[in-house]
Amino acid sequence: MRWLVGWSSIAASFGTAGRVAGHGAAHASDQGAYGSGNGSGNGSGNGYTSGNGYGSYGSGSAPDAWGDGPVRGGLADAGHPDEPGAADADRTVVPVGAQLLWGDPDPLWAVGDWRPDEIRTLTADPADPFTRLAVLGCCGATDAELRRALYAARGGALRHLTQWPGSYTTVVQAGRRITVVGDLAGARPVFYTPWASGTAYATAALPLADLIEAQLDIGHLAALLACPDSPEALGDGTPYVGVRRIPPGHALILREGSREITGYEPVASLAVAAPTADPELAVEGVREALVDAVRARLTAPRHAPETLPYDPGPVPGMGPADRRAARGAPAPVPGVGADLSGGSASATLALLAAGLPGAPGALLGRTGERLLAVTFNDLATPRGREPELERAHAIASDPRLHHVVVAAAEEALPYADLEGPLTDEPGPSLVSAARERRRLAAGSADHFTGHGARQVLDAHPARLADLLLDRRRRHLLRPTLALARSAPSEGDSPLVPFLVPLTVYAAARRLARTPYRAGMEAAAARLRDGIPAPGHCSPVDASLAALTWSRPGPAAAWLTGEALAEVSIRLSAAAGRPPLSLRPGEARARAVLARHAADHRVFEQAVEVRSQRLHAPFLDNQVVRAARALPESLRVQPGARAAVLRGVLSSAGVRDLPAGWGATAHAPNESATRLGLRAALPHLLTLFASPLLADAGLIEARVVRQALMDAADGRPVPLDGIAELVSMELWLTRLLARRGTCWTGTSTPRRRAVPTGVPLRRPALS
Repeated sequence: MRWLVGWSSIAASFGTAGRVAGHGAAHASDQGAYGSGNGSGNGSGNGYTSGNGYGSYGSGSAPDAWGDGPVRGGLADAGHPDEPGAADADRTVVPVGAQLLWGDPDPLWAVGDWRPDEIRTLTADPADPFTRLAVLGCCGATDAELRRALYAARGGALRHLTQWPGSYTTVVQAGRRITVVGDLAGARPVFYTPWASGTAYATAALPLADLIEAQLDIGHLAALLACPDSPEALGDGTPYVGVRRIPPGHALILREGSREITGYEPVASLAVAAPTADPELAVEGVREALVDAVRARLTAPRHAPETLPYDPGPVPGMGPADRRAARGAPAPVPGVGADLSGGSASATLALLAAGLPGAPGALLGRTGERLLAVTFNDLATPRGREPELERAHAIASDPRLHHVVVAAAEEALPYADLEGPLTDEPGPSLVSAARERRRLAAGSADHFTGHGARQVLDAHPARLADLLLDRRRRHLLRPTLALARSAPSEGDSPLVPFLVPLTVYAAARRLARTPYRAGMEAAAARLRDGIPAPGHCSPVDASLAALTWSRPGPAAAWLTGEALAEVSIRLSAAAGRPPLSLRPGEARARAVLARHAADHRVFEQAVEVRSQRLHAPFLDNQVVRAARALPESLRVQPGARAAVLRGVLSSAGVRDLPAGWGATAHAPNESATRLGLRAALPHLLTLFASPLLADAGLIEARVVRQALMDAADGRPVPLDGIAELVSMELWLTRLLARRGTCWTGTSTPRRRAVPTGVPLRRPALS
């Protein structure tokens, strides 16, 4: 885990923060990282660990912050003499394992196992040291481009800081003004909280929650389960009270502690319709953005993974494989790799990365290997994925690819191994993290994934309403006919092909005529009335459910009435605050992308393999911008994503694609999920015997236990909702079991989030 943290306070002044000398460099690493662990840590500075003791940072002595002279870059723990910590105000608050990027009066640290090339700092003029720029992550900009963007940002132009290929976070200091820029998708979020007469910010929420000893925000957790795709219900909150998140496409501006959140993307006019984009030029823009995104990763310096610890030799009762497992999973191979699942997104990235000239995918010594392509073969449920595996083998016949197939059976089913690290926030990927980690461990030190392609390139069903608003009814014909063909024939009724298009058209017309306020109020009323037990959901049912301003999530049916009522209050309050876009399709597409980007960030933390970097180019700023320029009439057509990616590969010189390439991939394997649930059912029933979610008043334990048994028996239960409930319960368990903290030098010896546990259920008003 890697994050950056800093703050701006009106109480800070030059040369006054951090006044105590005599702290040794080892003091920081002895305090322990956040996370609860078995006392070993992983030695790589990733921060989050799990088990029964402290983790430890292996990379963070931070000589700039802990030297023999005065400590720089800290801040007194007490803001005023009357505060309880005033007696220890000479202590300096410093993140554990931090690398100081710049010091007082507005310090900035990088924490975790950052690579040297992933941290770039630049000063505009040596005579003006307080006008500077820090870029953290993979960024394809040159030093000259960074310097020009710094000059522009000093004058207030922020969009220049987001136009380079790659995935990164940018921090600009201009005097006492600090600007932290988030990304468009939300995969690199920025959090903030009031602190010491100013504002502290970070790219992770848990460190800030530790800093202020925040309690759990039960209302936010309820909204995350009830309406995960509705930013109106989630707002700018996090699972921690007092810690806020800036929306995607916005920047946080701090001026001596005072804060302002501003957007850097142009807002479309509501009076004049946007000009019609040329489809060919739009696809060409997507190609250029994807090629630049892949090239930015390939041209970055190569990194050899860290070597495993020394094997002490035979241990009684342990074979070589057991000793390797005790030391940790093997490090990935050097070089660049990619997923190759047989889908169009991963295949596009693999072929683009293998075809770019002058950027070999492997280090010297691995002759003949340009790019390592990894395919996962589920032996427990072999049926249903044969066409995808055949396409993956056909694509891997390219001599520029080295194909590796990772096969696993029952040991890699979902829910098979629920032990793992503590992530920053809960996410549904926690139940399948061990399965994904097994696949990624066979990959390279830099690994491409196709995550986000569906949310970035595909059209949300609500965009049908946007077409009606633009009076483009003829473009609705093909998508509605495709839904009619996918509809199950009930009794072989000949009216199904005619009724489905009419039903979809009526739903899109109703959404187009529903104002935002009325849509939010209707969604709130639906939650107050209760969510019926979900059943089987066909593609037509899913599309009809998505044709609304807000819809409940798959886990909403298992929440208590009090939890649903609290979420409905949030939606009712949001009805008076108009969204960024009043077009329902565009607003829903942005919300779904933001939710997926947040889940991908949790996925990265949950499946983290030592010394490996996961790259999702489809979530880069420039790729998201290029995809938004695609005309809606092109995006809503069946097979639009495959057609766009085929055009991208054709422009890049790749035209020989296997038969069936671009076919719609199946949903996550339901058979594997049910097998995993059935095998892990005893452990899951124990987990929900006295769950923390029930203590918080969000669920009834007996109801969830019955849902688990129904899902294991094969009854029609939404498996996505089960995954969300189990993941949140796992996350709460790990959060409360942790014993470490992110900070040292505080007046509280062990300052951490949720110090008093989960708040108990509040009695309902009679």
